[in-house]
Amino acid sequence: MNQEKFDYIIVGAGSAGCVLAARLTEDPQVTVALLEAGSADKSVLIHCPLGMAVMAQTGQANWKFDTVPQAGLNGRRGYQPRGKVLGGSSSLNAMIYIRGQREDYDHWAAEGNAGWSFDEVLPYFKRAEDNARGADTFHGVGGPLHVMDLTSPNVLGPQFIEAGKQAGFAVNADFNGASQEGVGMYQVTHKNGERHSVAKAYLTPHLNRPNLQVITEAHTSRILIENQRAVGVEFFRVGQRRQLRATREVLLCAGALQSPQILMLSGIGPKAHLLAHGITPLHDLPGVGRNLHDHMDVVQMLDAPQLKESIGISLGGSLKTLQGISEWRNQRTGMLTSNVAEAGGFIKSEASEPMPDLQLHFVIAKIVNHARTLVLGHGVSCHMCVLRPLSRGSVQLASADPMAAPLIDPNFLGEPDDLQRLIKGFKLMRKLLQQPAIASLGAKESPRSAQAQSDQDIEQFIRNYGDTIYHPVGTCRMGSGALDVVDTQLKVHGIAGLRVVDASIMPRIISGNTNAPTIMIAEKAADMIKTDNA
Repeated sequence: MNQEKFDYIIVGAGSAGCVLAARLTEDPQVTVALLEAGSADKSVLIHCPLGMAVMAQTGQANWKFDTVPQAGLNGRRGYQPRGKVLGGSSSLNAMIYIRGQREDYDHWAAEGNAGWSFDEVLPYFKRAEDNARGADTFHGVGGPLHVMDLTSPNVLGPQFIEAGKQAGFAVNADFNGASQEGVGMYQVTHKNGERHSVAKAYLTPHLNRPNLQVITEAHTSRILIENQRAVGVEFFRVGQRRQLRATREVLLCAGALQSPQILMLSGIGPKAHLLAHGITPLHDLPGVGRNLHDHMDVVQMLDAPQLKESIGISLGGSLKTLQGISEWRNQRTGMLTSNVAEAGGFIKSEASEPMPDLQLHFVIAKIVNHARTLVLGHGVSCHMCVLRPLSRGSVQLASADPMAAPLIDPNFLGEPDDLQRLIKGFKLMRKLLQQPAIASLGAKESPRSAQAQSDQDIEQFIRNYGDTIYHPVGTCRMGSGALDVVDTQLKVHGIAGLRVVDASIMPRIISGNTNAPTIMIAEKAADMIKTDNA
């Protein structure tokens, strides 16, 4: 079999893989192959911010995974959308730029992960960032990723913020500043009225580099291991099996659901589990696929038939959308530049909490079933999730077939503390949404959730309708313990020439959306890789 050689092979062109490809090929003497199972990011639905609503309907550029039945969700299967396209999930997410809290990273460091405290990772956040507000202690300019305030914000975001004030919450103009607590408008990864995915920020400007080869529609089947060293990658493309050789390192950036799957398909993982699927264990690493956790979320939807400022399906709403399409095509402004979840906040379930443990996403439309179900009429929705869940699950193999989806078990509500925080948060969210600033819009809670008044009723509502807010992490955990998968340099324990660089390495989930932290992880990893191979 013909085997091309590269210094580095990167598996997965998502938020981490695109960063690594761009940074490593800054050295013209270094050759890089970037493999992506999805296609190029050519669809206008990716580049138009509001296009994500249509992608949710069609499943475009999406792995569309489901969980195994969740006991905590009354046996329901949860939905796990993941990007399958250049840019990965940054090409279909809500574009919210959030880093998390200082304490998140200090906790990583306190667990023995030297170099990962907040003060040590902040320079990488700033290096990645080009914030339209300008540079300060917490923000950078001139980086690849453009971060900005919405150019055409909906009038309903300020109404949500006013309701938050009326409910007793502080207002926060910068969730990525000195403090995260409060309600406010989210900054987004936009540029010139378009989504600024990690592919557009890091990869597209450098596609003409002669030392970078991007291979799309390449489904990785395994990492090639010889004498306990990663030496290449095998993948399928257009029905053909191909192999590439790596002279320096293989960098696994397939995300929290598929990085552990690829490791196990390669013979790296829990020995008994590999043997059960007929895979020869090359390295018994029991923590691969363990420690899966995610932000469990519940939504309240409010009906407001006369609220034409919201995005909705009606005659007036359709005409407004047609006008919006014309404006976006001609000026890259207007309603189609909305990320839908324009406002939100970070609040405490109890005043005694040392820092916010709940997050709100206020949506200027009625959302049901991850926006996969069409809902007629106008209204708004609000998401609420627990920021630091205690429940832990797993990713396992369904079979030795690399084309089979993994078995995903977040173990939602496996720990009672998660449920209790959700119940408290549900009541706080309702309190906010019942304030005059929202009530004056004619918005009333939909009957499905309005019937849930007692704690027991709310618990059942959460079990019947709660699900992910799309932030799986932790399955290739960083640390030095028996169930940890990578060290502080993100090198896989026991296998030379192999690193995992994505959200799967997080020892504990950060307090917020995970895209910006994943970019930071890759920026830091690029420096470590360059130093090691200098």
